[in-house]
Amino acid sequence: MERILVSACLMGRRVRYDGGAKTSADARLAEWRDEGRLVPFCPEVEGGLPTPRPAAEIEGGAGGAAVLAGAARVLAADGSDVTAEFLSGAQAALAVARSFGVRLAVLKEGSPSCGALAIYDGTFQGRRTPGQGVTAALLEANGIRVFTEDHLAEAADHLRVLES
Repeated sequence: MERILVSACLMGRRVRYDGGAKTSADARLAEWRDEGRLVPFCPEVEGGLPTPRPAAEIEGGAGGAAVLAGAARVLAADGSDVTAEFLSGAQAALAVARSFGVRLAVLKEGSPSCGALAIYDGTFQGRRTPGQGVTAALLEANGIRVFTEDHLAEAADHLRVLES
């Protein structure tokens, strides 16, 4: 049975920067949870950041690959540099994914860690830009397909391919 790495906030865990969750009511996630497929994980908390914490964005909206390459930082709204924690959390997510043989992840869109298609632009003005978060970029670079909570039908299709 394929295991699926999933953002812990989507499973109701209160790990987001504001101390909340973004619980998904999607039937697919509930089914996968009941089947024992899901591996909930929050890279920001596992990287050492507290809950709650200041919001963070990748400077210049550069994206996770730029952070992984050392060409961009992750900055918190209070001006602190939280790049090390984001990198540590991404590495921890990859290690957990590998330990479970994960080849598919469902991550929270927009997050500087988990965003798969869009992230915030680094201005803390609520503007999104195309790009990936740090964890999403690291997982994809290591062969793990990342889907957002809004693309679960595509994730289910990919799961069927993996299991065929």
